[in-house]
Amino acid sequence: MTAPATKPSTDNRSEHQLLPDFCSPPVIFALLIVAALTVTVMWLAPNNGHGWRGYSVGMLFANWLAMVIGVALCKLRPLLQRLPSLTPYAGVWLVMVLIVAAGSALVHWMDAAMQMELLSDSASAFVRNNTLIAALLGGALLRYFFVLTQWQVRLAAVTRAQVAALQARIRPHFLFNSMNTVAALVRVDPAAAERTVEDLSELFRAALGEHSTQDGTLGEELTLVDRYLAIEQLRLGDRLQVRRELDELPQAFPLPRLLLQPLVENAVRHGVQPLRAGGEVVLRGWRERDGIIIEIDNPRGGDPAPGGHGHGLDNVRQRVAYRYGPRAHVLAGPMGDRFVVRLQLPQD
Repeated sequence: MTAPATKPSTDNRSEHQLLPDFCSPPVIFALLIVAALTVTVMWLAPNNGHGWRGYSVGMLFANWLAMVIGVALCKLRPLLQRLPSLTPYAGVWLVMVLIVAAGSALVHWMDAAMQMELLSDSASAFVRNNTLIAALLGGALLRYFFVLTQWQVRLAAVTRAQVAALQARIRPHFLFNSMNTVAALVRVDPAAAERTVEDLSELFRAALGEHSTQDGTLGEELTLVDRYLAIEQLRLGDRLQVRRELDELPQAFPLPRLLLQPLVENAVRHGVQPLRAGGEVVLRGWRERDGIIIEIDNPRGGDPAPGGHGHGLDNVRQRVAYRYGPRAHVLAGPMGDRFVVRLQLPQD
């Protein structure tokens, strides 16, 4: 892939990280599982003459090798990562094969030196067989890691594209309404018109991508939401009431940019605006032991507008799932005469 000319080292960094994180528990666990399954399958073979003692020794030997391989690849990953193209995987495969060969030779020598007689094969046959098994299984395992890593890279690229699309999107009706509000205020209340222009500039700065697509903070996002609501309150007047119950939230909590503003915009557009008498948007949030909860509560304005609470919610769900993982949840639905969106975000 070709990186954008403006930030090649940042935006494309993840695409060059072809190797999995061998220091992570899932990868170590996968190595241990493959080692255990290999020993079990060999022990269950019809011509196998080893009993439970052989199975236990084989399981201990295989898992020891898996741990050594995991630690070695964890330490060598920064060096292997520097290799060009797909050669990092060839380097990983070679390291695995060499460790198994050296480990097999060492174990056979120790068995003979200590006269334990646990191994019946000759040294050359024992090392050869284990090395061939490691070469075949290592190739298959690395193929799995390669496919998984490529899928993760593509998922990250899709997510970045969705974030960029969200940042580049300003609803035309909101722009026109805001500019009309400014035009109406210029002669009546120049100070309010100036504040509205400043709020608009901050919204456009965020939406048109001056900031990076990396995390901001909850405090920054709430400030952006306040600017948006200030503009809408000038336009809707007393029809839009806002209640904030956010005192318990940590302002420094990491939050993807433009995560809350589209939800608040949906609440105003589909909840308050269709009602002749208007309504109240409630923003509430509180801490939990392992994270925070944020709720956006708005009235239900009869039949929902086409597309209301649909695409925006799907976008938020995908971004939350990508950023926070399976522990995060985005729940949305009617509660009586209100529509509530709840975000449960875990602390990193």
